[in-house]
Amino acid sequence: MKRRELLSKLARILVIPLFGLALRAGGPAPAGQGVIIDHTCTKLASIPAEWINKAKETLHIAYGCTSHGSQLLFGMTGLSKWKGPLYSWNTGGSSGALELRGYIGDFAGLGIANDLNSTPSGSTSYTAWEKATRAYLATDPGVNVIMWSWCWGANTSFENIDTYLSLMNKIEKDFPNIKFVYMTGRTMAASAYTTDDAACNQRIRKYCKANNKILYDFYDIECYDPDGAYFGDKHVNENCDYDSNGDGARDRNWAIDWQSAHPGEWFPCEAPHTQPLNANMKAYAAWWLWARLAGWDGRTG
Repeated sequence: MKRRELLSKLARILVIPLFGLALRAGGPAPAGQGVIIDHTCTKLASIPAEWINKAKETLHIAYGCTSHGSQLLFGMTGLSKWKGPLYSWNTGGSSGALELRGYIGDFAGLGIANDLNSTPSGSTSYTAWEKATRAYLATDPGVNVIMWSWCWGANTSFENIDTYLSLMNKIEKDFPNIKFVYMTGRTMAASAYTTDDAACNQRIRKYCKANNKILYDFYDIECYDPDGAYFGDKHVNENCDYDSNGDGARDRNWAIDWQSAHPGEWFPCEAPHTQPLNANMKAYAAWWLWARLAGWDGRTG
């Protein structure tokens, strides 16, 4: 190889990301590849163990969430107790576990944002998370995956969704060596029927598919049971309640029904605002996401 070509290759390898950030060895898959994690990604047994281990070796994840988003964390904790150390995680990645720092607004003591639509002071903000992300990355150059969840904000207006998408796109460009995971919000609140709910989340989904983004489709997972039965057109809510006969009243719960019919096929866990089975599925989908970010192509069987 000619000297000029060698120097050019080394320069590309040694480029330092903005703010002096540098990925740890064996970082996540290359940018520019779209990944959609939804209800079709909740079959835990389909994820090869080698990619679970690869995720634990290479990913260093920071996750901003409050109670709704914590369903992933409660589910992942319950899963590691149910299935063993293969699915272990902790905030430091010690003892061979996945490094996953939840509640990063508190973890770093920044006090800027709780989730995608709120701050520690209790005020509403659709931009504070972006400021918090930049501040967090400036203090920890080892993180290579960033994810923030919604509380209720994804169920408000297209304007708020577009603000989110615009800020995410900008911060991705500023930190090209970090994987940013987009998220949809929860299904309808237990006390409300709203037409904006599905439409706002669909706006995020369409954008991610059209622009090859990484999406954890929180909303979609809440619309299906493990057998693929669909409840998204039955006024389903975050607690998995739905209207079974079209009379305008939620009178059944798909998660409780499935749990009763499948003893031993799910694990109990704390799950804010929802049922254990929903948190189970959120955990399975989370590990599917981590495996994909570690390089798995998502092909099964």
